[in-house]
Amino acid sequence: MKKIVFVILSLTGFTALAQKDFQGMAVYESKTSTAEFAKNFEGNKDITPEMKTQIMERMKKAFEKTFILNFDKSASIYKEEEKLDAPGQGGGMRMMTSMMGGGGTYYKNVKEKTYTVDKEVFGKEFLIKDSLPKYEWVLSQETKKIGDYTCFKATAITQPSKTDFRNFRRKEEKKDEEKTETTSKEGETKTDTEKVKKTNFLDEVNLPKEITITAWYCPEIPINQGPEGYWGLPGLIMEVNDGKTNILCSKLALNIKEKVEIKAPTSGDKVTQKEFDDTILKKMEEFREMGGGPGGRGSMQFRMGR
Repeated sequence: MKKIVFVILSLTGFTALAQKDFQGMAVYESKTSTAEFAKNFEGNKDITPEMKTQIMERMKKAFEKTFILNFDKSASIYKEEEKLDAPGQGGGMRMMTSMMGGGGTYYKNVKEKTYTVDKEVFGKEFLIKDSLPKYEWVLSQETKKIGDYTCFKATAITQPSKTDFRNFRRKEEKKDEEKTETTSKEGETKTDTEKVKKTNFLDEVNLPKEITITAWYCPEIPINQGPEGYWGLPGLIMEVNDGKTNILCSKLALNIKEKVEIKAPTSGDKVTQKEFDDTILKKMEEFREMGGGPGGRGSMQFRMGR
């Protein structure tokens, strides 16, 4: 586990914020559970235990990301730390990781309550511009230490994004179906799940109606910001968890001397969040029909049409 390091260049967050050209930087470590993906290989005789181990190791590395949040009093940019692709990471893996919160620049303007994200999916560049999500945060007096800071707990219930693979959950298999037996021509007894093997990941998962977000914010740093699209608390969000993905601040610097230009990205076809979601969902359905997904038959490399 990485050691949490905080660098404060002024006595308090309030003192730093008093600076006219105030700017801060926070590093976040994002980890997403791969348990749901591992279950997709169960019973698949085409994938050996060695292949499964290799795939899961690559997934684990791909889903452990480092992000940098640069922020001032009203806006921020959130970007994944650049690193070389892991060896053997093909188009399918890149497609999956691109839908796991990585890639591009996430710009938030909390004063105007808007966000802009540039995202490349299936070889097509999008520029998503929309209003920031409104979280109905429930504040708690529960606290915990993150580094040297005392952080307070807040929770919110929200609808998960339909185009973020981190939100998908594996479907519960029906026990009755598992126990139903059939007899083959050779007289061998097989269960339905053995007879009709599902290899498409998208057929094995669904999207929950709502998820609970748990955030830990620091009132000592009165910035209305956080990682990804999270915001709206009376202090910088130092940690956030949605049940599968945990994002933790591992380094913090306030009133930094080397300023970063905080502005919205501009490249890509301009769309709203709904337009983006509708386009991706359509392509995901095509992908499903092709038999795509970990262990599936369909090719994961194809480009988006206009």
